[in-house]
Amino acid sequence: MKQTVLLKILVCICLCVSSASSKCVGKFLNPVTDICWSCIFPITLGGVNIMSGRQDTDNPKRVMCSCPKPPIIQVGVPVSFWEAVRVIEVTRTPWCMVTLGGVEFMKLGTQLHGTVRRYKMSNRRSSAYNVHYITYPVLNVMGVLMDWLCLEKSGADDMNFWFSELEASWMDTETQMLMHPEALAFANPIAQTACAADCVASSAGFPLDVLFWCGGCQGSMYPFSGTVGSHIGGVQASLLAAQRIIAKMHRVCRENITSGEAALCQPKASPIIKKSQYKTQMVFPKPQTGGEHACSPLGRSSTLWGSGHSYPTEGEDFAYLIWRKRNCCFL
Repeated sequence: MKQTVLLKILVCICLCVSSASSKCVGKFLNPVTDICWSCIFPITLGGVNIMSGRQDTDNPKRVMCSCPKPPIIQVGVPVSFWEAVRVIEVTRTPWCMVTLGGVEFMKLGTQLHGTVRRYKMSNRRSSAYNVHYITYPVLNVMGVLMDWLCLEKSGADDMNFWFSELEASWMDTETQMLMHPEALAFANPIAQTACAADCVASSAGFPLDVLFWCGGCQGSMYPFSGTVGSHIGGVQASLLAAQRIIAKMHRVCRENITSGEAALCQPKASPIIKKSQYKTQMVFPKPQTGGEHACSPLGRSSTLWGSGHSYPTEGEDFAYLIWRKRNCCFL
């Protein structure tokens, strides 16, 4: 009996040490080989599809558009496309920069370290991840479409960065619910049951923007924390964490609505995420550079493509390139 208890203690110690000592892994994001450039399509001009491609949201049908540019009103043509604007890193190791080759900025030991736990009574798993939200205006960096006045132009003075390690409450679900109290309104069976419709909609096309508290097939958008209560797999959990941070950036007014009729002249501030204007493309551990599932709308099930995109040791941290829909008046 004593030997059995001692063996269990030793196993627990080994597991804890293994979890705490997991190394920072990653690779440099190569804008030539690691990006699915076909995700920019389709492109429409004046309501006409000039370059076909992947699934798209609705676009303004008018041929001409006008925007106030004091002291005059400028007239242009509505244009639409998808632009790569952000990189989201989802990692177990604090300050591990996945897309910078696996560089660990500082050593924190077990502090803020992400985990995956299994509950014996219910056989349910939960997980916790650190998240990095980084501006990546790759289309501008590469000089592609530079003459398009509506392209994302984030200079050094307005770069959008966010690191969960700097927010002490990121791993604290209860504190996050207090910080964003609307989460309490969606913590009920009726609100969560509605998310099944969001899963179906996102898997067939695009998520339902009206159900902003739903993360589609990945789970609940709230609370905005790194803790995933229902961990099915690394891909599912990391996609949910990525969705949550995008929603959080909208909630604190650090992201805008860039698609639709109202955004033709300029992006519109919104504390509520417009889920249908975003797509995700995995760039680590296995870059999705082509194929039907290369850039998927938020909430779409990863069942058809997630196999082989998560594996022990070097495939348990993730990085996603975020594609955002842009409707604008090309002046």
